Amino acid sequence: MLGAAAAFAALSVLVAAGALTRLDQWAIDHAMARGHGAGTPPTLADALVPLLHTDFGSSLSVVASVVTAPASLLVSLLLMGACCVTMHRHGRVRAAYAWATVWLAGNAVEELCKAALVRPALYRQGLHLLAFDSSFPSGHTIRSILVAAALATTWPAARLWGAAWAAASLVLLEADAAHTPSDIAGGLLLAGLLVAAARRAG
Repeated sequence: MLGAAAAFAALSVLVAAGALTRLDQWAIDHAMARGHGAGTPPTLADALVPLLHTDFGSSLSVVASVVTAPASLLVSLLLMGACCVTMHRHGRVRAAYAWATVWLAGNAVEELCKAALVRPALYRQGLHLLAFDSSFPSGHTIRSILVAAALATTWPAARLWGAAWAAASLVLLEADAAHTPSDIAGGLLLAGLLVAAARRAG
């Protein structure tokens, strides 16, 4: 756990210092859909309504929005709540509280980092992509890993389905220009730390 925490802290410093800017810019130029994402920072409404600004004229945007919807703030809250209630009803009280706590902690750390950390500007065709200025770490990445891990803990038979969904979500977050590689890496490190904490506590 200490290793994951140190790696997340180090990655945060590297992102803020611009050490990963070339990698993220390469991804924008070569690995993301050109018509999507990062024009303006997301709003609270975007967080609460998963399909609010989906480009229904783009099949990639529609697929990405649908697949990643369970990792949105409100939907992931409902899914995590269902897992925690089920754990509690089966006598796994400590586990239920542990998973609820790490979900809250993950979202709190995400918001704290996004408020405090500003990376060097990223561009597409000369246009400054404002939404990427404070997009580290990816909250959707954090929540997708937490939800998949909580589902696997609650219903072990769903482990492979949850893992496949989480992996698809991470790919689509970048492909649809929602997050850069460093955002996703940060989300993975933080989520891994939180999952380990929940399993140790539960």
